[in-house]
Amino acid sequence: MMVTAKRRKLGNPLALAVMALLSERPMHPYEIAQVLRRRGKDHSIKIKYGSLYTVVQNLEKHGFVEVAGTQRHGLRPERTVYGLTEDGRRELHDWLAELVSVPAREYPVFSAALSLILVLPVDEADELLRQRAEALEAQAEALDGTLDALTKGLPRVFLLETEYQLHMTRAETEWVRSLREELAAGSLSGTAAWQRLSRTGEMPAEWVEIEERTKPKE
Repeated sequence: MMVTAKRRKLGNPLALAVMALLSERPMHPYEIAQVLRRRGKDHSIKIKYGSLYTVVQNLEKHGFVEVAGTQRHGLRPERTVYGLTEDGRRELHDWLAELVSVPAREYPVFSAALSLILVLPVDEADELLRQRAEALEAQAEALDGTLDALTKGLPRVFLLETEYQLHMTRAETEWVRSLREELAAGSLSGTAAWQRLSRTGEMPAEWVEIEERTKPKE
């Protein structure tokens, strides 16, 4: 069955993570934060631990979680424990199925930068790409170390998102390197015109012609 995207009552991936943990057992927000950190989910989900209580409150408001009781440890104050409702289980399933099956139209900032890179001089763009490749290599090394450390305590099925991030970071690194090689060789289509634009500040005639040719007729 094909899953189609729909407008969700909550769009924060942290809310999805909270529901996923509560599908295992009732927990209080502080425990949720501990489990997320222990499982390395802060590498794939932007987690503001101070916002967890607000996220839980919003989930409760929409009927996806409910108070399941209270806990007290030693002399600490009582903590409210939350559990997932049946509506919450359906929302968790449907939302996750949608995210897995439906490619979302996203707007990464690097894609935006690439679409406007002609504003930069060619040599400067090449140097900046070199810096990006180095930063990506460092990120990949850090992710590799994180993955290696987490693998010693967790099954691989818990680490798929970190593994995916590592592969995507390596793939981007290779793409940036390849782009720089084409710039160096002058084999990237349009490089000569880009260099003229960098020198003169004037739009190359062939690009003006392309724009005129593709302009919609009035």
